[in-house]
Amino acid sequence: MRVENAKSLPADAELPPLELLRSFEAAARMLSFTQAAAELFLTQSAVSRQIQQLEASLGVLLFERRHRALALTEAGGVLQRAVVESLERLRDATARLRATPMLRQVAITCTPGFASFWLIPRLARFTADRPRVDVRLSATLEVLDLERSRIDVAVRFVPLERGTGPALFEESVIPLCAPQVAEQLRSPDDLVDHTLLTIDVPKHNDAPTVDWEPWLQVMGLTDLRMKNSLRFTLYTDAVAAAVAGQGVVIGRLPLLRELVEKGSLVAPFGTDVASRRAYFIDSARRAAQNADAQDFIRWLRSEAEAAQRA
Repeated sequence: MRVENAKSLPADAELPPLELLRSFEAAARMLSFTQAAAELFLTQSAVSRQIQQLEASLGVLLFERRHRALALTEAGGVLQRAVVESLERLRDATARLRATPMLRQVAITCTPGFASFWLIPRLARFTADRPRVDVRLSATLEVLDLERSRIDVAVRFVPLERGTGPALFEESVIPLCAPQVAEQLRSPDDLVDHTLLTIDVPKHNDAPTVDWEPWLQVMGLTDLRMKNSLRFTLYTDAVAAAVAGQGVVIGRLPLLRELVEKGSLVAPFGTDVASRRAYFIDSARRAAQNADAQDFIRWLRSEAEAAQRA
């Protein structure tokens, strides 16, 4: 932790040893070496020696030693006020620190589509039971290097044969559109007269995506030529356009299941096709030592299993 604007002491302004100041504070407060020794679990002679060492270090007398009594000298009073003030500031600072819980961080990356349609709607269930875990989500099409980017956990969307690590779920695709658009679609051939919403990932980006090809191939419609299309870089934008009634999107299940269940999108043809892609969990090497990262991975798998049973 870096502290800004902190003033350092000059090299020649050495503080007395803290154990000497601790003995002085107790003796000055109780005006008794014996009582100070009892409080500090020391002998009376040990406290007396420490006070003598402190006086020698400062070059002043701190106590007037009277018969059966002690009294602070003027110098002793100055030092007592300074020590008491410093201790009070330390107590206040430590109390504030203890009252402020330290957040533990888990950094996650996934595609924008997975984040928007699957993870974020469920994330409150994770954070509600873990108020001291600071979840940091990076939703991006870029495939981040977990070690270099300081990411703990990644959810990768990749072809089945490239998947490593635990699998969350496989994906299937199906055309989806707004209810008013679905009324105009009697068969897949009717797509030719409607706007298809497609994904156009930049060539420099190796993030995998799923567009219309798998579904059209299975339906025998690879030669279908649509009159209109709208192309998007982000799948989330294509879905938003479909909900707004601007065309038909290739729906990715189970990502869009909630939109279908709410009636925002409907499947006019009712036939879904396996995309041969799935979501896999990847984690950085350091995540093995991060209990919160491991907890998040277990939670992800539990949520995926519950969603598949629903």
